[in-house]
Order: sequence, then C-alpha cells, then structure tokens
Amino acid sequence: MTEPEWQPTWRKPAGMLAICGLILVWVVLVASLSEWLATLPFLLQLLFYIVTGIIWIAPLKPLLRWMETGRWRA
Repeated sequence: MTEPEWQPTWRKPAGMLAICGLILVWVVLVASLSEWLATLPFLLQLLFYIVTGIIWIAPLKPLLRWMETGRWRA
C-alpha cells in the first residue's frame, strides 16, 4: 500500500494572514483606548492589559482547527 502524497492547502497561508489581521485589529482597538486607560489607577490598567492580552487568543482555536482540518467545529 502506498502512502498518500502530502499536498499543501491554501488554508494555512489564509489562516496565517487571518491571524496577523486579528492581531492587528486587536492591537489597534486596545491602543485606541490608551488615552482613557491613562486616567485609571495602575492596578486597573494592569488588569485591563492582562485580560485583553489573554482574550485575543479565544478566536484562535477554531481558526487553527480550520487551518488544520478544513472544519470549524470538532
């Protein structure tokens, strides 16, 4: 029995571009709030940046799954 040949798909480059776009949009969104954030106490600023630094990862799981399998859900 022969091994199936590996063939690259367009999903991986498209997914990488989508990830870069997601990061860019997220950075612009968070940075646009910087003037308002400067008025908050340091600990609230820290909490905001920790939370927003983690939240952007949530949409990556289905995107990475789609890049690998072609399906959005398991």
